[in-house]
Amino acid sequence: METIKAVFWKPDPQAQVRKCNRLIRENTRKLERDMFQLKNLESKTRQYIIQASKRAQRNPSQTKQAAAETRTFAREMVRIRKQSSRLATSKAQLHSVQMQVNEAFSVRKIEGSIRASTGIMKDVNTLIRLPELTGTMRELSQELMKAGIIEEMVGDSLPDDALVEGEDEEAEAEVDKVLGEILKTPEVPGTKIDAEPAAQEPAESEADLEDQEATLAQMRGRLEALKS
Repeated sequence: METIKAVFWKPDPQAQVRKCNRLIRENTRKLERDMFQLKNLESKTRQYIIQASKRAQRNPSQTKQAAAETRTFAREMVRIRKQSSRLATSKAQLHSVQMQVNEAFSVRKIEGSIRASTGIMKDVNTLIRLPELTGTMRELSQELMKAGIIEEMVGDSLPDDALVEGEDEEAEAEVDKVLGEILKTPEVPGTKIDAEPAAQEPAESEADLEDQEATLAQMRGRLEALKS
């Protein structure tokens, strides 16, 4: 019965293209929200690095601890920037998919038929493996398969950690580059080193360490939330 319906009542092409464009816009807005959050997170991480460096300049006894903190935050900065770069690439791919989909439906309107596009299939297959877009991209791929724009998706998706993570062993050169970029700002060099009472140093150091650990945990939590 369903086969007979499919023969006589084919999907409306205009309804199909509207739904495809709606799904693409939803994915684009999701990426833009995540990119905005990452931008804010990058700005905060920059401030944490500067603050740790200033603390070491004010109190030389905390230099070793501050150096460790700045490198830890710099590694988080590398992760944030890599994820931002991935999302920007994904947004460009989504725009490309939208253009190709609209073109395919336009050709169908003129020629009365539609041809499967390997280009769209390749982009969709890449985007569907991103944790940020998996759900809505699967729905979009189903609509594109119904329209005949792509063929059945190949089940060769990479594990999330291989696709999205792969960041646990950032080259130290990248960390050094981030620190060089941030700490060469006018705010940090030349800051006057003020002497502070020695009796306060241990308490301040312990409190600062706890604050930094809590901050780092929050940052990592936000990054994980953006990936889910």
